[in-house]
Amino acid sequence: MRALLVVNPAATTTSARTRDVLIHALASEMKLEAVTTEYRGHAKDLGRQAAESKDIELVVALGGDGTVNEVVNGLLHQGPDPDRLPRLAVVPGGSTNVFARALGLPNEPVEATGALLDALRDGTERTVGLGIAAGTPGTDDEAVPSRWFTFCAGFGFDAGVIGRVEQQRERGKRSTHALYLRQAMRQFLDEPHRRHGMITLERSGEDPVSDLVMSIVCNTSPWTYLGNRPVYASPKASFETGLDVLGLSRMSTAAVARYATQLLTSSPERGPHGKHALSLHDLTDFTLHSKVPLPLQMDGDHLGLRTSVTFTGVRRALRVIV
Repeated sequence: MRALLVVNPAATTTSARTRDVLIHALASEMKLEAVTTEYRGHAKDLGRQAAESKDIELVVALGGDGTVNEVVNGLLHQGPDPDRLPRLAVVPGGSTNVFARALGLPNEPVEATGALLDALRDGTERTVGLGIAAGTPGTDDEAVPSRWFTFCAGFGFDAGVIGRVEQQRERGKRSTHALYLRQAMRQFLDEPHRRHGMITLERSGEDPVSDLVMSIVCNTSPWTYLGNRPVYASPKASFETGLDVLGLSRMSTAAVARYATQLLTSSPERGPHGKHALSLHDLTDFTLHSKVPLPLQMDGDHLGLRTSVTFTGVRRALRVIV
């Protein structure tokens, strides 16, 4: 088997020595080409080249969720074709690794490499659904290029938190759960629209849902992790179904305390709930509009401000080694 290994040298939980060990282990089982990313978007370019290659059968992403997202967007630059495209494998190297852990992979890179090699020997894989977001036709954002996401997207509050975290990381701060929690508190205190939501959700055949303060779109469950604790925003979300949405229409101090507690104590059976919480399951197409520009994130990557985003859930988009 010929495989391409995409290595993010800035992955937060792997050292150069660990990466060398992993590369050696993988190369012992396949014809491996290892490429280290050198710039933002490089992993996407490598994924696209692999998709256009006639002999690469497998692309392994060694890095965090951002690296995986780039590789996936490169592989799917001409759309999904699971039977033709190379398969994807993931060796987690980031701080959270939601996609890899949602697939059931170990969160430790050496153990995950062992699991990957076992799966290749056994021939085990699954075809997963993914989400895609694009600018909405007829709006100011219609020219925004479409982008795939593997596990979640967010429009509004949570994307603002991620934007703050990225600013702190650019200043040299380490990506930790404590950093996320501090920035979430600051985002809440500075949030100008937390009492009067700006977001409207529209879908075919249903009445619009307006005045949402924040909206989280999930392609799988859990939504994220705090250390080893999984957090379930939409417990029914699955790689085998469409997209799920959690929307909140109020973010007063009392409401935030209630929903934060529900998230921290969430389970595969129960997520946030209440009269100001909207939960929708297995959606194929819907649009989120905002009266003002709001931040957008996908797979933990802040993408700037948008006023309208159209989401599509695509079943059976990509084959993954598990």
